[in-house]
Amino acid sequence: MAYPSVERIELPLLQELNATGGVEHVRFLYDRLVGYFPQLSEQEVRAVANGHRPQWRRLVQRAGRDLDERREIERDRGRWIITDRGKRRVSEEEILFTLPAADTQTTEALKELSHEDVQRMLVEVAFALGRYAQAEFDYYDVVWREAEDSPRISHVFEVQRKGNVDAALAKLKRAYDAQRSRPFLIVASERDTNRAERQMSLARTGPFHEIGRVTTILSFEQLRRLHRALTSVENILANFFER
Repeated sequence: MAYPSVERIELPLLQELNATGGVEHVRFLYDRLVGYFPQLSEQEVRAVANGHRPQWRRLVQRAGRDLDERREIERDRGRWIITDRGKRRVSEEEILFTLPAADTQTTEALKELSHEDVQRMLVEVAFALGRYAQAEFDYYDVVWREAEDSPRISHVFEVQRKGNVDAALAKLKRAYDAQRSRPFLIVASERDTNRAERQMSLARTGPFHEIGRVTTILSFEQLRRLHRALTSVENILANFFER
C-alpha cells in the first residue's frame, strides 16, 4: 500500500475540518480522511493485525502536529479545531464562479450543444485556470484536480442535458462525501434548475439537502460565456498559474 506523504494529508485534513463546522475529534478523522486518497484500501487501513492502522494514524497525527505548529489548527486533546489561518488556506484552493443570471432566451447555438461539447468546455476552462481535468473519469462527467498527480478530486461536474437530475445529484453527493470535492451541476433547462434546487432544499426537506449549500448550478449559457472569456486570455492566465 502506497501511503501519501504527511504534506499531502494536511490540506484534506483542513478541508474536512472546515466542512464539518470547524471542529472534530481526531478519532473520526482517521477513517474519513481515507476517502481523500483513492489508492488506499479502506479495509486495509482499518486492519490492525498487519500494522496499517497504526501507521495511518501516525501519519494523520504528524500532519496535525505540523498544522498545529503553523497555527492552522489547534489541538485540544482529541479535539482538532481549524483556525482562521487554516480557513484561509482552504479558501485559497476554492474556485468560485460568480456570473450574472443567464438570459431567458435560449439561442440556437445552445440548443446544439451536446453533452460532449459541455464536457470539452469544462476541461478547457480547467486548463485555462491552471487545473488538471479529465472527462469521463470513473463515473463522473468531468473532474478537476489541482495537478495531474494530485490524489484528491477538487471539483466534480455533472452535465444535465437529458436524463435524471436525481442521478446526477447522487453522483455529486458521493464525490462530496468521499473527498469534499466541490460539486457543480451544469444544466440545459430552467426546469432542471428548479428540480435540482428543490431536491437540495436548505429547509432539509429535499433528499440531497446536505450538498445544497456547497453545490453550484450553472446553465449552459453561463458556462459558454465563462469558457469564451477565459480561453480568450488563456495565454495570459498561464503566466499566473505557471508552476
